[in-house]
Amino acid sequence: MSPASTGASSTLDAASPVITPSSDSRLTPGGPGYRRMSFALFLAGVATFALLYSTQALLPLISDDFGVTASEASWTVAAATGGLALFVLPMSALSERFGRRTVMTASLAVAVAVGLLVPFAPSIGALVALRAVQGAALAGLPASAQAYLAEEVRPRALVTAIGLFVAGNSVGGMSGRVITGWVAQMWGWRASVGVIGVIAVGCAVAFRLLLPAPRHFKAGSLRPRVLLGTVRIHLSDPLLRRLYAIGALFMTVFGGVYTVIGYRLTGAPFGLPQGIVGSIFLVYLVGTVSASTAGRLVGRLGRRGALYLAGGTTTAGLLLSLAASLPLVLLGLVLITAGFFAGHAVASSAVSKTATQGRAQASALYQSAYYIGSSVGSTVGALAFHANGWTGTVSVGLLAVLGVVTITVLGSRAARVAARPVAAH
Repeated sequence: MSPASTGASSTLDAASPVITPSSDSRLTPGGPGYRRMSFALFLAGVATFALLYSTQALLPLISDDFGVTASEASWTVAAATGGLALFVLPMSALSERFGRRTVMTASLAVAVAVGLLVPFAPSIGALVALRAVQGAALAGLPASAQAYLAEEVRPRALVTAIGLFVAGNSVGGMSGRVITGWVAQMWGWRASVGVIGVIAVGCAVAFRLLLPAPRHFKAGSLRPRVLLGTVRIHLSDPLLRRLYAIGALFMTVFGGVYTVIGYRLTGAPFGLPQGIVGSIFLVYLVGTVSASTAGRLVGRLGRRGALYLAGGTTTAGLLLSLAASLPLVLLGLVLITAGFFAGHAVASSAVSKTATQGRAQASALYQSAYYIGSSVGSTVGALAFHANGWTGTVSVGLLAVLGVVTITVLGSRAARVAARPVAAH
């Protein structure tokens, strides 16, 4: 069986004999170190999403404080995700040379330090600049974490392990927004982002203390030619290209919806206070569940079947959110969140399984596409809301889901075509 079919590292296979289950020293559920590793990366996911989206639920307050429009305030989100998208590939190269744990630790430390400065931003321009730096610092987390898991966890447990990391993302996104909503209602948005910075400090310290030292990492090269060659190999793989596009499109939906939802719920006909709007993000708990169960979903439906289900769930949520009834809007957000996190977990784990070399770069390209989708979604979604209200934002989301379905259909056709010569033989 080829490395591509097993998801194992071709570098490792070339340097050692064939690994049997009894001799495989990688982590597995129930084994020593697996729980520590899972909890450490869960906390890293919490800190990453809490910091990255710390201003998203506060955009109406930021608009009022600086006297800017929704689309201008949305740049405090787009700058952070854009900075991450821009720097995730260089950071992944550093992790290939200096190690996943080292890069993840340094990235969290810098991001937390910047997070403690964000509350003191004197202008919208300064706030956007700080957020861009924070996003760039966080770029060392996502790709390095997935590469660490691909190297340290047995292939059969990889989807579940990555699902737990993604679940940490959802908890971070949820807790960050809920906490900022209530703190902002009492003390303003600056106090809110300060509290998130302090929480992230605790997560960063616990992460470094808990994460097991890597046992299967092999240092790579920092030479630009080697890096570009690895990137070229990944981009020439049709499956990886489809997975990158799917991640970007799912995040376009999610970024647009959650950037604008605060404006919709604080305005007519709902008129909810900031604390209640922040609590709306408790629906992220649904994402925690859907991400952590992605492995079982793929086992039952296959990767493409799971993506169809995720896309259909997201579409149903978008359509329900058009209602003028608050319960239906909330149900719509639940479905959007469940569909997004399931689709993201399935696509990102497929990237880690597909890449047989330069896994950090493969994951980095996925994360870059993913966060470009977030930046596009938050910006275009806000512009669509300004032009056509919530219907405009939903229209952007529906177009993105249509793209996911189209790409998945094309992938199914390509797989059938590729299988025909084998069947004939």
